[in-house]
Amino acid sequence: MAVRDPETHPAAFLGAELRRGRVAAGFSSQEALAGRLGFDRTVMAKAETGERPPTPDVLAAWCAACGLDGELFGRLARLARSAAGPVPSWFESWLEAEAQAVSLRYWQPIIIPGLLQTAEYARALLLAAQTDTSEEAIGALVDARLARKVIFDRSNPPDIAVVLDELVLHRLVGSTQVMHDQLREVAELSLRPFISVQVVPAATGANAGLGGPVNLASGDGVPDVLHMDAVQGQTTEDRSLVRKAEVAFGRVRADALPRGLSRELILRLADELWKT
Repeated sequence: MAVRDPETHPAAFLGAELRRGRVAAGFSSQEALAGRLGFDRTVMAKAETGERPPTPDVLAAWCAACGLDGELFGRLARLARSAAGPVPSWFESWLEAEAQAVSLRYWQPIIIPGLLQTAEYARALLLAAQTDTSEEAIGALVDARLARKVIFDRSNPPDIAVVLDELVLHRLVGSTQVMHDQLREVAELSLRPFISVQVVPAATGANAGLGGPVNLASGDGVPDVLHMDAVQGQTTEDRSLVRKAEVAFGRVRADALPRGLSRELILRLADELWKT
């Protein structure tokens, strides 16, 4: 790993200041602070080296435990995370976890998860959400989203479990042609042995996942990572939140149709609802 110079690298500067604050507060090791905060030591290590700035929840707990100025360090963290490129800084932690995961779990009651989206489906969503809708800006975001699919072609791809609410398949995004192509793409991807796509039928009614989407990444020797979407996404390794998300995912998956029946439903709705 390249050494990051705190004099020229904002994330490394933040990390050096966090380390100084940790030591000054009497936490002689990263393990000691990690134990106090309830996070894994790797979270402290990556923050202090500048490899990955801490998420807002980690930073707030760090500042509180070490008597640091939360407002000042919040500004430093925002600067550190504003890396060049089209991907929002708050999403970078999830992308890192997704790329390194051996197991990925997605629950979506609203839209097709980004990892399975076609270019045109992603474009329609981004045009609806972004303030800069120039072709240059939207094109860069679409390319960044599609680039995530590179994990499908790894020699050891992650085990991917996707659970969709049936209403996702009924929601028009873009055009009828975009929807038809998107549903066919999901069905095609679900044929890969390491990708499971299941659908919770609308007739199920209320389920444990109606509070919102859940993304979970699990890796070897690292803590599980949770990403939740709201007005702005949140990525966290907080053990209690990860556990709650795991329970919710397990419950909605238990309500879902098996893989084969889910694929049949997806293909049927692609033709019944969206074929032009």
